[in-house]
Amino acid sequence: MTDPISDFLTRLRNASAAKKAEAVSPHSKMKEAIAAILKAEGFISGYADGTDEQGHKTLVVQLKYVNDVPAITRLDRVSTPGRRLYYGYTEIPRVLNGLGISILSTPRGLMKGQDCRRNKVGGELVCNVW
Repeated sequence: MTDPISDFLTRLRNASAAKKAEAVSPHSKMKEAIAAILKAEGFISGYADGTDEQGHKTLVVQLKYVNDVPAITRLDRVSTPGRRLYYGYTEIPRVLNGLGISILSTPRGLMKGQDCRRNKVGGELVCNVW
C-alpha cells in the first residue's frame, strides 16, 4: 500500500456512504491522531483500538449520523505521496468558508488549520473535511 492515510480516509468515506456503524482500518499513530481531531470536531462518535483475526492492531471508528445523514459530507485527501503540499500559516486555505476543517501535519503534530493559524505554524495539508 503506497498511501495508508488515503486508504483510511476512503474506508471512512465508504462506510459512511453505506450507512455502516463503524469503519475498521489498520492502526497507526497518524490515523489515530486524525480520528482524534474528527472526534473533537464532532464528525465521528468515537474510536477505539482493536485486533483483527491475525492479531494485528486495528483502529475502529464509530461513525456519526444526524437524522440518518452522515456527519461527514465530504472527506478529501489533499497532499499525496506523489505531490506534497506545504503551507505557511498565513497561506492555509479555508474549507467552505470556515464550515469545514483542514488537517495539517506540523512539527507540533497533527493540527486543525484554525489552530495552525492561531499558533503561527505551517505544515503539510493532509486532508479537508466537511
